[in-house]
Amino acid sequence: MRKIAFALALLATPVMAQEDGPGPNLEITVTGEANGTVIIDLAEDLAPQHVAQITALAEEGAYDNVVFHRVIEGFMAQTGDVQYGKAGESTGRAGTGGSERPDLQAEFSETPFDRGVVGMARAQNPNSANSQFFIMFQEGHFLNGQYTVVGRVIEGMDVVDAIKRGEGQGGAVPGEPDVMSSVKVIR
Repeated sequence: MRKIAFALALLATPVMAQEDGPGPNLEITVTGEANGTVIIDLAEDLAPQHVAQITALAEEGAYDNVVFHRVIEGFMAQTGDVQYGKAGESTGRAGTGGSERPDLQAEFSETPFDRGVVGMARAQNPNSANSQFFIMFQEGHFLNGQYTVVGRVIEGMDVVDAIKRGEGQGGAVPGEPDVMSSVKVIR
């Protein structure tokens, strides 16, 4: 009987029970198959240059109406291509662009890529992150020390879990991908 009560208590525990840190937060409204709000606590202490770039792009409205173009079941959901990823436009090149801002030098940390962690996407060059980021569905410690951690989901992981999945090994999302319809900075 104790085991059943313990199991039920675990099921009742929120999936993401993270505290809000001192940095700014991103409030992302997601629409499509997933509908709701995701709050990301940005980690200025870990990646000040990356957080500054993300917040500047969000404040400019650059992330509004950008699709989740690459979503791999059991791995992550990627978005943030402000150049080629706007919903309603031809998103066939989504994932190949960035922003007009310069690429960033890597800011690697000891923070592991656990469920809900947000990292910056990049090309093969470690110093090529620009505007795209990804949210982990589950841990991916093979990314540790190779990608910059920029934050953590503190609310709305259920919304992240509902994002439309892509197809094939590359995770390209067919048809109408889910969209970050609004991205705001909360200080």
